[in-house]
Amino acid sequence: MSQPRLLGGRYELDGVVGRGGMAEVYRARDLRLDRLVAVKTLRSDLARDHTFQARFRREAQSAASLNHPSIIAVYDTGEDMIDGVSIPYIIMEFVDGRTLKELLDDDRRLLPERTLELTDGILRALEYSHRNGIVHRDIKPANVMLTRQAEVKVMDFGIARAMNDSQATMTQTSQVIGTAQYLSPEQARGERVDARSDIYSTGCVLYELLTGRPPFTGDSPVSIAYQHVREHPVPPSELDPEIPEWIEAIVFKAMAKDREERYQSAGEMRADIQRGLQGMPTEAGTMAMAPAGSTTMLPPVQQERRDDYDDYDDGYDDHRGRGDDRTKKVMWVVLALAVLGAIGFLGWMLMRGGAEGITIPDVAGSSPEEARQTLEGEGFTNIDEEERPDDEVEEGQVIGTDPGQGQSVSEDTAITILVSSGPGTIEVPDVSGQSEADAMQQLQEEGFQIGPISREASDSVAQGQVVSTDPQAGSAVEPGTSVSIVVSTGPSTVEVPDLANMNREQAQSKLSEVGLSANFREEENGDVAPGTVLSQDPAPGERVEPGGSVTVTVAKAPAQQSPDPGPSDDEGNEGEDDGPGGGPHGSPPPGWPEEMPWPPGAGNMSWRD
Repeated sequence: MSQPRLLGGRYELDGVVGRGGMAEVYRARDLRLDRLVAVKTLRSDLARDHTFQARFRREAQSAASLNHPSIIAVYDTGEDMIDGVSIPYIIMEFVDGRTLKELLDDDRRLLPERTLELTDGILRALEYSHRNGIVHRDIKPANVMLTRQAEVKVMDFGIARAMNDSQATMTQTSQVIGTAQYLSPEQARGERVDARSDIYSTGCVLYELLTGRPPFTGDSPVSIAYQHVREHPVPPSELDPEIPEWIEAIVFKAMAKDREERYQSAGEMRADIQRGLQGMPTEAGTMAMAPAGSTTMLPPVQQERRDDYDDYDDGYDDHRGRGDDRTKKVMWVVLALAVLGAIGFLGWMLMRGGAEGITIPDVAGSSPEEARQTLEGEGFTNIDEEERPDDEVEEGQVIGTDPGQGQSVSEDTAITILVSSGPGTIEVPDVSGQSEADAMQQLQEEGFQIGPISREASDSVAQGQVVSTDPQAGSAVEPGTSVSIVVSTGPSTVEVPDLANMNREQAQSKLSEVGLSANFREEENGDVAPGTVLSQDPAPGERVEPGGSVTVTVAKAPAQQSPDPGPSDDEGNEGEDDGPGGGPHGSPPPGWPEEMPWPPGAGNMSWRD
């Protein structure tokens, strides 16, 4: 039995769960953290391109910096050597669910309101990524997952950008071919894209969720891209009369050919959707698709136009009606002539524009001042600057222009110089109260390095849990920043001092110095001076809470004992006078006959003269 393939010494692969034109996705187990993960590995032919590898690594790191409930988390990246070739891989959150593409392939039709809920999930992910300076560039049903809990998860952030930076063309890689149906017009023209390009692609996805078909289809990626630039889709309400006008208007606004006429942010589109769902007027209103240019179109009959789309082999023609073959042939001829005329007119317009316009120069990598001088030298008069985060271009240097370099435009066209503000920032999460291990795991998963770990007493945080971090939670920092962790050792305590051989006053003073009080008790002891400490409880060196009490036992002198009374003994006691009558037993009273012995104990008598 063959051993499972192991990546990075910790990720055990457990079979392929998905394949695409660019990568394979495996189900795997993280042996270190004992959890399921998804592993995406690049195709070996792409991995041989060192330039692509380098850009892919940078983009994977950028994707790892995104932490949002609507984005599939990227945990780790690495490389695996296979046949002498380094194959990059990405470790991602494993999501139990289905992609929207699989949902559409099952011919599942959703209520219009449900399609808007799914779109809202996509927009929430884009709103967060755009705020962090990352444009997805490849929004499509295959990159959106729906979990078993009906939550939306967007994946493959940054991968499309790496492909674009490798200058892949629509005919060179099947990755781009596979997504031609969702390309924005500026992507199809090879221009620089921004967040509004993701808005257009989201509009295409919403169109397909509503109608069950993409907005444009064709027999080649080039023909589809042409439609994105010059054509307009069949209105969704013509394909499904139950689609409300206000939803159709939102689709049209998101898919506007001119990015200035689209929603300018994901948040703006989300807000318009929410207004519509609440029965309020939308910003899109009842916007209708206006002509994209001066291309002359033959006035079609609405039903015929719908049939024309059905004739494409796009997987949605299972219930197509059959008409007269001759009529269809005529329609195809008319359509072909219209397309050829449009292509010819477009070529003439491009040549005309190139002759009269000014080509935007490449100013990437220069300073803003140098870029402005270069553009002014070319004759441009309407120049502005805008800062954007960028992980690759040094802060203060020019990323490029909008419109992008190489385009031919008029001299009064608004040119925006895009200046790098440095890498995008991420927010330090609040891990206080978590265990040390859980806090480290979360920080690493969100793209941080683990700094020094220190420990300190805390009266409010349990032992072993995180007290704080440095930088503190909520701080905006660059991805990869080192974060130090402070872990609680439990409530603060003081050490009981050694009071041996101290007197009472010294012991009292020593305990007061460390915030403790004394509870004195005495014990008879004749071996040491009274007041000397004999013992203490707790013992020296133990730790107690501040303000606690220490029982101190000190010596006291033994009690004096009275002598026992004994028989009278006159010998050797002459002259002693211990009693009131003199002598040890007193003296005889005056006039006592000398020949009579003085009786013992007579000294205890009281006599009067």
